Amino acid sequence: MEEGSRDQGQQCVGTTDPEEDSPNTIIYRKIEDVIMRLQDEKAGGVAIRTVKSFLSKIPSVVSGADIVQWLMKNLSIEDSAEAIHLGSLIAALGYLFPISDHVLTLKDDGTLYRFQAPYFWPSNCWEPENTDYAIYLCKRTMQNKARLELADYEAENLARLQRAFARKWEFIFMQAEAQVKIDRKKDKAERKILDSQERAFWDVHRPVPGCVNTTEMDIRKCQREKNPQKVKKVRKKAFSDEWSLFMYISFLNMQLDRHCMKMSKVADSLMSYTEQFMVYDPLASTVEPSNPWISDDMTFWDLEASRDPSQHRVKKWGFSLEEALKDPAGRDAFLKFLESEFSSENLRFWLAVQDLKRRPLENVAARAQEIWQEFLAEGAPSSINLDSHSYELTSHNLKDPGRYSYEDAQEHIFKLMKSDSYARFLRSNIYQDLLLARKNLSTFLAQNCTQTAFFSKN
Repeated sequence: MEEGSRDQGQQCVGTTDPEEDSPNTIIYRKIEDVIMRLQDEKAGGVAIRTVKSFLSKIPSVVSGADIVQWLMKNLSIEDSAEAIHLGSLIAALGYLFPISDHVLTLKDDGTLYRFQAPYFWPSNCWEPENTDYAIYLCKRTMQNKARLELADYEAENLARLQRAFARKWEFIFMQAEAQVKIDRKKDKAERKILDSQERAFWDVHRPVPGCVNTTEMDIRKCQREKNPQKVKKVRKKAFSDEWSLFMYISFLNMQLDRHCMKMSKVADSLMSYTEQFMVYDPLASTVEPSNPWISDDMTFWDLEASRDPSQHRVKKWGFSLEEALKDPAGRDAFLKFLESEFSSENLRFWLAVQDLKRRPLENVAARAQEIWQEFLAEGAPSSINLDSHSYELTSHNLKDPGRYSYEDAQEHIFKLMKSDSYARFLRSNIYQDLLLARKNLSTFLAQNCTQTAFFSKN
């Protein structure tokens, strides 16, 4: 066990308030007494050693058989099954963990185990939030090592958390990035141990699907309604440790180094956006033939919904791909252009996923499979080009299909169309001819209206 982690854990142990003892805390203390004796080699504990494996070394480990034998000898346990049961309880609470598996049980064999750092003991650690889990998963994706790659369920959790915390994802990403920079300065063996201990912590609080979550019935959670002030006090105490303070300071230093946009540029950008869309706001400018917000004439809505767009609408398609796809006539024109380039499957896939999100729930699973067979399956008639990450994530999502199973794939395809096809669409004859035709038509109608008004006066 690393001295730094042990010292850090000892600091946390000393902060426990006896008045806040709960049945769980009593159990934790008994288990921690056993764990401290297990790790004390001078007082007859198990030997913590470095094991050589093929082309590498595994530091600070002990076999499951050694732990079982120690429990039987020092706790007066006669039946090995009882010792294994007690050891599995200790592992399920996160005090020790297997280094090659994420199912927290104890086996009476040569399986290698490692002791958890006191900092991560249940009695010392706060109840982790989803933001903490998001930072951890984000950090794992940055480390770029095969042994630290996300499992399927972790990748799915990361995607869900990214959608849930979209507004503050930049803060989460920067915290993860700061932690990675700090970890890289540590010794390789120490970093390997700390990585395994952190992952074991999340195996307790965010377990592998199908495993029992030992934190679900935590007595502290049951006491929230009875004494919410106690929970706030514990959480405040947990977040006041040195690590959180250090991370906050690191975040502020990174913010100081960031390139900030001047307020003048922000104001210019806002003014440009306002001027661009002002003519499309019926409350800020005159609309033809009449304003439906201040009259009973609904002709304006009929013209906006027409498949024969005005120059006003066609010009708006050039603002962004989002604006073009909002307009049914714009979608038709863009689809026609993609067909001329033999890449219409991208837009058809995007539209199919949009339609999937609006389907009744009982039809979602069948429609999701239809989309897969048409666009993503091997030998699909309208195969689209996805990156490996989006493809694997989508295929995993379809094991339990839902309205948002294609979220990542749809976003990838949208970015492809926006960066490639859309720019060529604006330069194409299809768009330019349509824009010119509508411009000439608008000019002709305006002249006729002027002439009509002149003759009516005379």
